[in-house]
Amino acid sequence: MLRRIKIFIIFVLVFGGGYAAYRFIRSSSVPLNFTDARLQGALIAQNIVNLSNQSASDIDKINELDKEGDYTAALNLTTDVIRRSAEIRDRAVELSAQMEKMIKALSEIDNFDARQAALEAISSRLALLSRLINYSGYLGQLLDVLRGRFTGVSQGSQEVQTLVDQINSEVAAINNFNSQAAQAMDRFDKIVNQ
Repeated sequence: MLRRIKIFIIFVLVFGGGYAAYRFIRSSSVPLNFTDARLQGALIAQNIVNLSNQSASDIDKINELDKEGDYTAALNLTTDVIRRSAEIRDRAVELSAQMEKMIKALSEIDNFDARQAALEAISSRLALLSRLINYSGYLGQLLDVLRGRFTGVSQGSQEVQTLVDQINSEVAAINNFNSQAAQAMDRFDKIVNQ
């Protein structure tokens, strides 16, 4: 009886060890540089989303202040939005560098389905960057129009509302693409950790 228990324990240890080794080999099929770039990219993208959401909220407030005729407060808030816009551009450069690292490491991912999920996440983050370029362009136009209004050079109140709507649309798209990238990486994790 004692011998059977020993054989059973040895069998369980060998089987368990083999399974653990299989899981380790399978999980290490994802390159470390991909994993690092993925984590950094996710943090940077979330930072971009937070900053763009805050800017969109401030732009709505600027629009209200403009309608109320409080140009001093609107101009001060516009200065904050300009500063935040520069920070968003800096984060966009950082995000593109992380996406480049992920793309370079993509070919090292053995599992085809995992590679496809990672590619989808990268595509969503690149689309986010594209929408961020549009956002920055509209923001620049809005700030020029607001400066003109606040200094009395031009009126352009209809143009302000149109640009605010376009900026809000770009912010919604940025949020959507970030969400799609996160969902694709969740699928990636499920595939890799099977």
